[in-house]
Amino acid sequence: MNNESRYSGWIIFLYLLIAFLFGISVAINFLPSRKNVVMSNAQAGKLNEVLQYVDRYYVDSVKADTLFDQAISYILQSLDPHSSYATPEQNKAMMESLEGAFEGVGIQFNIMNDTVMVVATVSGGPAERSGIRAGDRIVSVDGKSMIGATNDKVYKSLRGKKGSKVKVGVRRPGSKDVAMYDLRRDVIPTYTVDVSYMVNKNTGYIKINEFGSTTAKEFTNAIQKLKNQGMTSMIVDLRGNSGGFLDAAIGVCDEMLSKNQKIVSVEGLKVRPEVFKATRKGSFQEGKVVILIDDFSASASEIVAGAIQDNDRGFVVGRRSFGKGLVQRQFNLSDNSTIRLTTARYHTPSGRCIQRDYKDGTEAYYEDVYNRLSSGELMNADSAKLDKSVSYTTVGGRTVYGGGGIMPDYYVPVDTNSALDGYYTVANTAALIQYAFHYANNHKADLKKQYPNATAFAAKMTVTDAQLNDALKVYTQLTKKSVPTLSNSSKQELKKWMKALIGRNLYGNDAFYPVVNASDKTMLKALEVLKK
Repeated sequence: MNNESRYSGWIIFLYLLIAFLFGISVAINFLPSRKNVVMSNAQAGKLNEVLQYVDRYYVDSVKADTLFDQAISYILQSLDPHSSYATPEQNKAMMESLEGAFEGVGIQFNIMNDTVMVVATVSGGPAERSGIRAGDRIVSVDGKSMIGATNDKVYKSLRGKKGSKVKVGVRRPGSKDVAMYDLRRDVIPTYTVDVSYMVNKNTGYIKINEFGSTTAKEFTNAIQKLKNQGMTSMIVDLRGNSGGFLDAAIGVCDEMLSKNQKIVSVEGLKVRPEVFKATRKGSFQEGKVVILIDDFSASASEIVAGAIQDNDRGFVVGRRSFGKGLVQRQFNLSDNSTIRLTTARYHTPSGRCIQRDYKDGTEAYYEDVYNRLSSGELMNADSAKLDKSVSYTTVGGRTVYGGGGIMPDYYVPVDTNSALDGYYTVANTAALIQYAFHYANNHKADLKKQYPNATAFAAKMTVTDAQLNDALKVYTQLTKKSVPTLSNSSKQELKKWMKALIGRNLYGNDAFYPVVNASDKTMLKALEVLKK
């Protein structure tokens, strides 16, 4: 950062700090006096001097509304990684994603260091169908740079009427290349349970993509459906689930725990401690349970995983979760904007804190998830950063540790088999998705006649070598590169995903997940655990 931009950044910060502090001074004056909160007359006067100089001499014109928003955001972001400010427009978009339908491309994002990072894609939405995924960086929309863009600009650029098109430039972590995705906006569904189906005659599978206002009801309905099909063991997949409403997490736990069993506690310096417990007999209180988590399972997902683990209700399988255990309370401001202020921390039933350390700043905090690969953690559980100076005990007497997310009972490392290098090279483009989309559309009638439902498709459909070669032609057209060397393992993996993607275009997630999960190592480990 050059001196001029650093100087202007601080001017903006001071300008808005004055406005923000004066804006809340009336409310503060009604609170018990705290010397570290209320500004002295001298402090207020000094800041006001700076504001006057900015107003009289600053080189450029200043937009007050934008500066106010930026200053408030800066203040909150300096506290912790999850305290935040939202304009009225951002609030509307945020609530739509959890409570209602909206039209767009189906991307949840955060802005970090002037870069738009994809946090999650909405299952079944245009972005996910096209191959955009969590961790990708959006660098352009319709040819306009998104570097340094505000939240409002990103929302306005990506959202639009159903059927309209938008071209999104994406850079994947570790790559300098920018891939272009042509997306057609659609109505984005808000169902939070992606799929529920029977893996075998006794085991049901339920995938929850986030915790919204309808999650508890969807989860209860899914349990009842699968119990009617003979479910006595249940796998709940929370991989990639970044969280949502606390009430939704409690509602999900309520279905699996006995009345009065602890779910989560909330503790903070200035809030009354509160313990949330199961309130009734759950609809799946006695069957076996396994929870699946990974690096991007956060917040509400970690509450569920921690409650099941600490109560010894079931086992957790996968990799260490994200480690987001800060509680945000929303405060409404006079112009319908809001601040989400961290007021407390989540603690699992055994007392361990879910939140991992963020003393090195927000950037390092978020990059820690990606650094788990270089640190060796994704391949070896012993490399996980846990605070082992203090141990906690589950209801059944098992030792668990806190300070860094939820560590699974059974660890499943990422697959680093070099024989799959060719698969990753092809899969990291939109080739498979584009091929599957066009193939399913062009052969829909014949495919549905041959495979009349999702179950038949998953059980009987096979991808041929000729179809694989056709997909690889799409790869060369998109990348202008030759096809990489493909081992037999890479070919089989490509065929599996081609089948799953074709199935999704025909029957949605009911065909997609049974195909993908059939050889998924975390799923296979969960099934192994359930047999014990």
